[in-house]
Amino acid sequence: MIKEAISKLVEHIDLSAFEAEAVMREIMEEVATASQIAAYMTALRMKGETVDEITGSARVMREKAIQVRVDDPLVVDTCGTGGDHLNTFNISTTVAFVVAGVGVTVAKHGNRSVSSACGSADVLKALGVAINITPEKVEACINDIGIGFLFAPLFHGAMKHAALPRQETGIRSIFNILGPLSNPAQASIQVLGVFKPELTDLLAQVLVNLGSRHCFIVHGMDGLDEVTITGKSRISEGKSGRVAAYFIEPKDFKRENAHIKDIVGGDAQTNAAILQSILRGEQGPQRDVVLMNAAPAFVAAGKSTTLQEGFVLAEESIDSGRAMSKLDQLIEMTNK
Repeated sequence: MIKEAISKLVEHIDLSAFEAEAVMREIMEEVATASQIAAYMTALRMKGETVDEITGSARVMREKAIQVRVDDPLVVDTCGTGGDHLNTFNISTTVAFVVAGVGVTVAKHGNRSVSSACGSADVLKALGVAINITPEKVEACINDIGIGFLFAPLFHGAMKHAALPRQETGIRSIFNILGPLSNPAQASIQVLGVFKPELTDLLAQVLVNLGSRHCFIVHGMDGLDEVTITGKSRISEGKSGRVAAYFIEPKDFKRENAHIKDIVGGDAQTNAAILQSILRGEQGPQRDVVLMNAAPAFVAAGKSTTLQEGFVLAEESIDSGRAMSKLDQLIEMTNK
């Protein structure tokens, strides 16, 4: 199947969801060779991935992942594609604790650094969270304390067959998109940051196709794969089978625009210190960008009806100490 798919893609012919699913199955079951995988991902990138191609591929990724069973039907993931090369601190990881602090169940899916100096796994490890734990222990964390970290390589073992082609080609491909769409805890609520504005509608429709209850796909127009503090952000909101797109900016939350340098991070130790300072209540652009990114999660989880209400709820999560408490609980439970 993969040879036929490559032949179509080089002629700029789209694949059906069924065809993309069949190819991904060959990749993950080690039927496809490394050369074929490299050719496929390159041709697909050059043509441009469609909703059907991503949907079919993500279905197989989800099917092949080690599953995590969560008691709560409303599970949130705050995740990003990476790839913005702006080297900000770990915004979506900080957001995960803010969201969990209000009693929303969070299954944070992530990996080591791809495009920045520090990925979610790197910063959590620096904070003292044990990331190389069994799926059963992750499951217990989510069900018992309301937050857990799903370290992608432990749950997506079949992805190892694509690792070498990805590494040797060095290009951004469909695999960068698939990770955030394939939460092993079947998170039905997602706030997903993407590296280019064209992806917001595309991935919102993919998540709707995959059965998402409520999702926000976000992109800062300064290039950030998060809601940004510097100006406008494009939002594509998927709910009830439909996608609506609009823009938000800091003034919608009664905040002034800041500069990208105000939210730049560093290595794992630096970013761990930033995360802790925010959860301790330190004011400024770093806190504000976290609040702006937490707001959509609260709307999607049904905790607030507007983004502005969600912003206030995020403030309360931090200022009450509940967000920091979730970090402390996760450190303790993963090290037991």
